[in-house]
Amino acid sequence: MNRMAAPVSSRDTLPQRGVRLTRQRRILLDLIDKTGRHLDAESLFQLAKEKDPKLNRVTVYRTLKILKEGGLVDELDLMHQTGEQHYYETRRKQEHAHVICLGCGKIEEFFGEPLQRLRRQIESHFGFQIVLARTEMGGYCSHCQALRAQELEHAAVEAPRPPVSRRGAG
Repeated sequence: MNRMAAPVSSRDTLPQRGVRLTRQRRILLDLIDKTGRHLDAESLFQLAKEKDPKLNRVTVYRTLKILKEGGLVDELDLMHQTGEQHYYETRRKQEHAHVICLGCGKIEEFFGEPLQRLRRQIESHFGFQIVLARTEMGGYCSHCQALRAQELEHAAVEAPRPPVSRRGAG
């Protein structure tokens, strides 16, 4: 019988990694774990400040560094959709791919056997043991595809037409 283990909260693994769980670290981990969004440091700071007004940016950046070094949090660039910002998510998630809309910035997560199959193929083909995989795919969501089609249609209608040649007239 192949049962998936119940997900373990990132905070439960901190003491095993030698990281003290302070109140502020708990707030930040909870936000990363439970918001359901990919947060950048500034968004994380703003949300954390609502829970603890004494918390400052330096603490957020220092904590993110500790959590990354401790292997609890991954730092993602998500195709640099919004410049050089980085986003954070906990590593406890099952391996997945990020699918990013280059139009509106919407981020979806794809979980599934095709990713596991690709991993096995790469390991087999190269004789490589993969210990970390990050997959990002950029494209356009259905909404942005429709907008792009409308823009192209509008551009075609508005485009100046070349003058008609009047050869042989006269």
